[in-house]
Amino acid sequence: MRWEALFADMEAQLAAAERADVRADVAELVRAERATVHLVDRLRGSVGRQVRVHVLGADAVEGELLDAAEQWILVGQGMERRSLVPARAIVAVAGVGSHAAPEPGLVERRLGLGHALRVLARDRAAVLVRSGDVELAGRLGAVGADHVEVVARDVRGAVALVPFASLTTVRTA
Repeated sequence: MRWEALFADMEAQLAAAERADVRADVAELVRAERATVHLVDRLRGSVGRQVRVHVLGADAVEGELLDAAEQWILVGQGMERRSLVPARAIVAVAGVGSHAAPEPGLVERRLGLGHALRVLARDRAAVLVRSGDVELAGRLGAVGADHVEVVARDVRGAVALVPFASLTTVRTA
């Protein structure tokens, strides 16, 4: 009887050690997998959620995360108002889920900031462009490789060139 109890105890200890090893392996695999996840993957996995985006040198943008790409995110505030935030202007995002979306396809990966701005220019949407401490109201004109024209709403239609690198938000009315 003593031998049976001893063997049972040894088997229980071995099983517990094996379970601990498996838990440690799983935890290490989870950490390794998380290390490969990019911010845009987490954001794409959170499309449809209410988020608060803290933006470099600007007010936070709150609303539903409508879309996310490598170079930009789109946040909706109500039925009509949208905010395009360049990825490099994002300081922090609150409200995202814990899941990540799979890597985007080749076409989706090519949808850079210029592409999103060209859509706004094509639609002749009224916008408020924030670049550092400057706010420009108007419509987007030509979109270059690294800059966008903002055509003022006034009669003169003065044009201001804004480098992509300085954009913090582009809001539609």
